[in-house]
Amino acid sequence: MKLHILLAERRMQQKELAELTNISKNTIGAYCNDTAKHIVKDHLDKICNVLNCDITDLIEYTKDTEGES
Repeated sequence: MKLHILLAERRMQQKELAELTNISKNTIGAYCNDTAKHIVKDHLDKICNVLNCDITDLIEYTKDTEGES
């Protein structure tokens, strides 16, 4: 997830995003640090709304090549 990049570009702190989206600071921190075990669709909607961005600005699909020869 590229949330930390968008926050830096908008000069917004994780705490502010948490308050504006009503998502916990710990969850926002996990999204920023790529340590979240899963991403809640509703959270993506709220974050995109507040940051005025598209979901593709936040996440990027990369094919998992683990186990391929």
